[in-house]
Amino acid sequence: MQPAYRVADVRVAEAAVMSRVPPDSLMAVAARGLAVATMRWLEGRGRSIPGADVVVLVGSGNNGGDALYAAAHLGQRGARVTVVTLSSSPHPGGLAAAVAAGARVLPATDSTALERATAAAAGADVVLDGIVGIGGSGALRPPADALAAAAQGHTIAVDLPSGVDPDTGVVADPQACVAAEVTVTFGVLKPGLVLPEGSWRAGLLHLVDIGLSPELADVAPVAVLMDAPGAARRVPVPQRSDDKYTRGVVGVVAGSQQYPGAGILCTGAARFGGVGMVRYAGGAGDVVVTRWPEVVPTHGKVDGAGRVEAWIVGPGAGTDDDARRRLAEAVASDVPLLVDADGITLVAEDPALRDDIAARAAPTLFTPHAGEFARLGGTLDQADGRLAAVRELAANLGSVVLLKGAATVVAGAEGTAAVSASGPPELATAGSGDVLSGLIGSMLAAGNARAGGELTEADVVEIAAAGAYLHGLAARLAAEGGRPIVSEDVLASVPTAIAVARQSEED
Repeated sequence: MQPAYRVADVRVAEAAVMSRVPPDSLMAVAARGLAVATMRWLEGRGRSIPGADVVVLVGSGNNGGDALYAAAHLGQRGARVTVVTLSSSPHPGGLAAAVAAGARVLPATDSTALERATAAAAGADVVLDGIVGIGGSGALRPPADALAAAAQGHTIAVDLPSGVDPDTGVVADPQACVAAEVTVTFGVLKPGLVLPEGSWRAGLLHLVDIGLSPELADVAPVAVLMDAPGAARRVPVPQRSDDKYTRGVVGVVAGSQQYPGAGILCTGAARFGGVGMVRYAGGAGDVVVTRWPEVVPTHGKVDGAGRVEAWIVGPGAGTDDDARRRLAEAVASDVPLLVDADGITLVAEDPALRDDIAARAAPTLFTPHAGEFARLGGTLDQADGRLAAVRELAANLGSVVLLKGAATVVAGAEGTAAVSASGPPELATAGSGDVLSGLIGSMLAAGNARAGGELTEADVVEIAAAGAYLHGLAARLAAEGGRPIVSEDVLASVPTAIAVARQSEED
């Protein structure tokens, strides 16, 4: 997992490192890494470096300096470099180095030059966005916004896409923000690169090490970006001493006579999250057990179902009296509880259930999409971003909240949040959330068994993000080669996704 730190903490770490090294040495390392990443990007698209058209959009400050020194590296290797200055005070050393390497300079403050600069950005092989860095905030102003738009589709952002808030990921104006194919960032990740909406505009992330990590060893990150090794570690590998009970048992309340498919998908995924047994207590028992004969039915009962280490309640389970009773019984248990879909609707409509959940000793995880998030009282249009909204709802619910989306955000009221950005657009299909709930719920049960029933909120946050990562990876594997997919394809690819993640851990 990769941690993302507040800009203020990054600044302190940078100052500490710079106090021990020669002037501009950090910038030199960053610029070299940026130049190498740019050359690889061009080569990956069949474009040789000599003769490549490179446009560099440069504001003031160190971010522009990084871009200018990288421009010098590219110019020395034969690229045709055009530097577009958006400030009257670009980094002097960087500008001199770029000019010495053959770059031409177009000041965007001149209307004639601006027209040429816009055309150059539109026709370039690659554009480096060095307009503003982690010190910037708010939407891009003219003429930077027009240049960013002209560069759409072939931009590499320097440290952070300009127009993205570095600490929150908020984009003040989607029409006045860089959308990068790649972001080359320095030292450590910044929250704006992993949190929506910034993560949607960062493209692929490339991290250049400039020696900041030791300075941040005792600093809590704002969020961690889940990766394959981190996800793999949250699916326990069976040991020789295990039996089906020591591996953990998960209980599933999903599906109904009206929506049996939700029960099939959720229960099917629950078989793969590391547990040794799945108990089914939903309203579509015959259908589910016929499809998955290894699942143990409990005839629609939660109370008296037998030992479980976690419950999953809600996907397609209905909102009638029987569904409410099952949810209430699961809430009264002393094991982790995942609430999704119809379960969220029941909680949103019943203050007593909500109070009972807030009073639970064992952790509860809600997994809403945006509409369900609002139904629970969450607000996504906050100026301080999606993570703040998730934390606020988590505090109100006394639970952990996983907000589904192109980048899935998981957080409790306090502590480090986690983000998963592995999901492809193909996951926007009916039933994919049922698969996600089953997988995460199973991982909660397996993790709780390993933890001796002492699973913490921090564990739940990490397990939920790990499940979201594996879910997204399964969808990517299912959709390889442009194959159209449905949720059954995602479910079928879950074991392969876990195997791939485990292989990455070994590598």
